[in-house]
Amino acid sequence: MKTALKGVIHGTTIELEQEAGLPDGQEVSVTVEPLSLASSPTTPEALAALRRAARAWADDAEGLDHYLEWNRQQRKANRPEPFE
Repeated sequence: MKTALKGVIHGTTIELEQEAGLPDGQEVSVTVEPLSLASSPTTPEALAALRRAARAWADDAEGLDHYLEWNRQQRKANRPEPFE
């Protein structure tokens, strides 16, 4: 029997979204393939981290603008020239 299941890795443990239908202790073969970020569910921890990061700039819009411009310049400076 071969079944594709989704899960989340926690160190050396994989937590499955649903029961595998196998007895506890059953040896299995596992092939790990990461899901794309767009298709994977957002965890509450990830949302909380995003809110904390966004709130850090809430009282410093000018500082945020400065940081974003600096970031753009860094990306331009480190970008390889396109082939012609």
